[in-house]
Amino acid sequence: MVESKEIFFESYDGAKLRTFLARPESPKLAVILIHEIWGLNENIKDIAVRLANEGYLAFAPQLYTRQEDILSPSNIERVMSKVWSIPPEKRSDPNVYQQVLSSLDDKGKRVVETLVLNRSKFEEQMIKDLVKTYDYLHSQGFNKIVSMGFCMGGGLAFQLATEVPLDGAIVFYGRNPQPLEAIQKLKGAVLGLYAGEDPPIDAGLPDLISAMIKYKKDLELKIYPGAYHAFFNDRGRVYNKEASEDAWERVKNFLRRVSK
Repeated sequence: MVESKEIFFESYDGAKLRTFLARPESPKLAVILIHEIWGLNENIKDIAVRLANEGYLAFAPQLYTRQEDILSPSNIERVMSKVWSIPPEKRSDPNVYQQVLSSLDDKGKRVVETLVLNRSKFEEQMIKDLVKTYDYLHSQGFNKIVSMGFCMGGGLAFQLATEVPLDGAIVFYGRNPQPLEAIQKLKGAVLGLYAGEDPPIDAGLPDLISAMIKYKKDLELKIYPGAYHAFFNDRGRVYNKEASEDAWERVKNFLRRVSK
């Protein structure tokens, strides 16, 4: 039997983070489940329940808790659709973003400032929250903890594994840790699942593989030809059933291996 509910726990700055918890009767390990750019939504909650049905506690913090009124799914979709419409070759031009900002209301401007222009600073805050998530789970008696994330959350799941001694990290089309040399700090294995049609992320894979070899780390990597970024989200426009089913089998096999 799986119990699912929302709880709050205290983060590094005293903020109470809203979190979705899915728990089987006797969890084999804990999974820190990290959401995409959309925040803690029904897709992530469904994945949490799927993990719990496999015997793992899933702990999915809402990393936008402090500003959910601004970083709501509707606001993000409305604003980021404009950002993503910018041709890749122009995304380094600050004047282009100024044009986007001038077309937005105050909430829209704050979305761009948080998720685009000041993304590095915001990710530092999210990593601090995730470190406290790890500490909280450890304090609850979990000795084996794995991170798992998608898109933005995939990068955060990978980065977190270089910050705390996780027993594993499952990275769905997330960017490499920064700096790449931080890979030497990895304790556990890494499962990397990538879309074949995802140039910005895939461009970093050769360096990732080289670093994992250099530092003698455990890496299982799978690229799905013809799949696009976010292929695992069955509510998304690029959902790929075949790739998702194979990826889920790999996730289950990885978690079984780590939980032994």
